[in-house]
Amino acid sequence: MAYERADASPLNYNQCRYGQSKLLFRGPRRNLKKDYFSFIGGSETYGKFVEKPFAELVEDARGIPCANFSAVNAGVDAFVNDPSLMGLCSRSQATVIQVMGAQNMSNRFYLVHARRNDRFLKASTLLKSIYQEVDFSEFSFTRHMLTTLKAVSPQRFAAIEMELRAAWVARMELMLRQIDGRCILLWLREPQPKLFSTADLGPEPLFLDAPLVGRLEGMVDEIVEVDIAHERGMMDGMIYSAMEAPVAQEMIGPSTHRKIADRLLKVL
Repeated sequence: MAYERADASPLNYNQCRYGQSKLLFRGPRRNLKKDYFSFIGGSETYGKFVEKPFAELVEDARGIPCANFSAVNAGVDAFVNDPSLMGLCSRSQATVIQVMGAQNMSNRFYLVHARRNDRFLKASTLLKSIYQEVDFSEFSFTRHMLTTLKAVSPQRFAAIEMELRAAWVARMELMLRQIDGRCILLWLREPQPKLFSTADLGPEPLFLDAPLVGRLEGMVDEIVEVDIAHERGMMDGMIYSAMEAPVAQEMIGPSTHRKIADRLLKVL
C-alpha cells in the first residue's frame, strides 16, 4: 500500500554535499575514502518518494558504498559543468549515469538554471524570432514552455527538437570525456504509445531514441535498458504527503527500483 502522510513534510532525504559541488544530493553522506560506486541522474535515480532507491539497493547487495549524485528534475547541465563531481566519479569503481531527457539543458534556443535544470530562464533572440506570437515571460519551467511551443506550431517546433537532440549528444560526450574509469548508461525507457496527441512531447526521456543513445556506445562500457513503460503510478510503498500525491503518481515506486537494481547488479 502507499503511505500518505497527513502533513506536508516529505520523506527525509538526508540531503548532503560532496566535494566542492554546489548541488544537494541524497544522503546520508557516504564515505568515499575507499571503494565506491557513483550514480548520476534525475528524479528517478534520486529516488523521489522512495525510502530505498536503486542505488541503495545495489549498495546493500554489493556491500560497497553507493554515492547518489543525483538531483530532482536534473538534466546533463547539472553535472557536466561540475568539475568537483566529475572528479569524484572518476575516482569511483564505476559510474552509473541515468539517460536524462534533452529538455532540461541550455542550448541555442533557451537558457536553463545551472543547477535546477527544469527552470526556464531566458529565450534566445533566435527562438523569439521563430515564435513571435509567444510571450516567454509566462514560462517558469521548460516542459510548460516546450509543450506550448509545440501546440502553437509542430512544424516550427521540429527545429527546436533537432537542436535539443544535437545538444544532448554533445553534452553527454563532454561529460563522459571527463569521467575516467568504467561508465554504465542506464536508460529507463518508455516507448512511444501508438496513439498520442500531436502536442505531446513524447515518451520519457524526452526527445531521445535508440539511434541517438547508441551514438554513445563507444564511450561507455555498458548500456543497460530497463522498460518502465507501465511502472509509473504504481504507488505501493511510496511515501508522500497529501500535497505531493499528484507528483508521486508520475514517479516510479519501490518495485521498479528493485527491478532496476537487479539489472544493474548483473553488470556491476
